[in-house]
Amino acid sequence: MEVPLTHEAFTQHMNSKFQVQTDQDGVVDLALTEISELKRFPQQEQFTIVFRGPLNRFLGQGIRSFAHDNMGQFEIFIVPIRQDEQGFYYEAVFNRILTNSETG
Repeated sequence: MEVPLTHEAFTQHMNSKFQVQTDQDGVVDLALTEISELKRFPQQEQFTIVFRGPLNRFLGQGIRSFAHDNMGQFEIFIVPIRQDEQGFYYEAVFNRILTNSETG
């Protein structure tokens, strides 16, 4: 069963590894390293997450297929945001409209 892509779900898997499809046969591990505060508004919520990948494999921005042992498989749009001696960093932004049952 796939877990919804919520702030709570990502927070439970901070510092864990996600496998990202790079092409038909390629996979690279990204570590979830940062999660912003959850910003809630009457009809929506916003947060960002940041993954760190290896220095020897750069991923351009785009929709990527992710897999995680507990969260299942999903696709998100990531953007490269910086590089340091530990690797390349990629950000995903979530801006979710809340349903009536979530706002009540």
